[in-house]
Amino acid sequence: MTLVAHPPAASGVRRFLAKAPWATPQRLRAYAILLALAHGAALAALLWMARSGVDARGEPLGSDFVSFWTAGRMALQGHAAAVYDPAAHLAAERAAFGTFPGWYAYFYPPMFLLVCAPLGALPYFAALAAWLSASFAAMFAALRALSPRLVTPLTLAAFPAAFATIGHGQNAFLTAALLAGAALTLDRRPILAGALLGCLCFKPQILLIAPLALMLTGRWRALAGMALSGLALAAAATLAFGLDTWTAFLAETPMTRATLERGLVEPAKMASVFAAVRVLGGGVALAYLAQAVAAVAALAAFVCARPKSGRPLIALVATLACLTTPFLLDYDLTILIVPIVVLAQDALETGFLPYEKTALAAAFLLAEIARPLALGLHLSLSPFVVAGLATVTIRRFAASKPRTP
Repeated sequence: MTLVAHPPAASGVRRFLAKAPWATPQRLRAYAILLALAHGAALAALLWMARSGVDARGEPLGSDFVSFWTAGRMALQGHAAAVYDPAAHLAAERAAFGTFPGWYAYFYPPMFLLVCAPLGALPYFAALAAWLSASFAAMFAALRALSPRLVTPLTLAAFPAAFATIGHGQNAFLTAALLAGAALTLDRRPILAGALLGCLCFKPQILLIAPLALMLTGRWRALAGMALSGLALAAAATLAFGLDTWTAFLAETPMTRATLERGLVEPAKMASVFAAVRVLGGGVALAYLAQAVAAVAALAAFVCARPKSGRPLIALVATLACLTTPFLLDYDLTILIVPIVVLAQDALETGFLPYEKTALAAAFLLAEIARPLALGLHLSLSPFVVAGLATVTIRRFAASKPRTP
């Protein structure tokens, strides 16, 4: 019999990844402080170099928020349907901000105008500050309730996806807040949890897996709450902005697909399987095929896992949502903070399993490195990191017994 000895270097790497001896509480805190300081310095530099609210690239601060704010103003002026006319929307943006590179597109369904309209009533920078402050506070409160020990201002200041959301003025804080709220309430108040998930109808590409997860686990009251919430928001949007707004939204849908397929949003800025294939030079057909395979695999993984407790269920929904949609920007990775907190809190109570610390650290840092690697090396790590987080989440929580919230 021949024995094969593993090289010491390989064993050392395996131990480094499996046990993560580097991830001591003291070191993690030091790393978090360094990241938070770096993010703070970058934000300060962005503000310092800006002139009259325009950054060094010639774009307004908050960039993507220009789209939300302009849409809100148009809706308040009685032109909600025109929001979905690219020429009219771009003209309104430039009327407010002057000429700038490109167009900040608005592809959200009319329900999101219910959020944008009040913001449009404020001056731009007041609206941007109110939007980021309120959505961040909602996310922080929900996450803090999930784990007071783990969720601190330092944690979120160090979280790279949160910094990306601030820089773009985006809505990922609201998405994460709704998911964290659903995780908190699913076991005890399922209708409320479902209603919170229904509010995600403004971002249907993230919402897709949630109703399937609720059906597969027999969460019928939560599913009813989700349906009622979504229908109520759709009805409110129709009453507020008119039926023609829906017609205009549906007419713009092909442009959303064209934006994805033609690379009008740089694939390196995206975090989906579809974008990963495009970054590597693959064609559109191959990218769609890979995305479809990933989505089926994600659904199959959920079917096999079927966590019985609410927090793991929503944690897995948030993780797998990042594998099921082709349209996922790097700031959308903010929603990974929900599974990170849920898994880490459980591990602190019961002990970490091999590779969990490494998977959690990689998911936490992903938004910091994903775009530079994709732009510089044409390598997209996002699907692999998300798949790793999904794997350790499933291993820990698959068919778990209901736990007391």
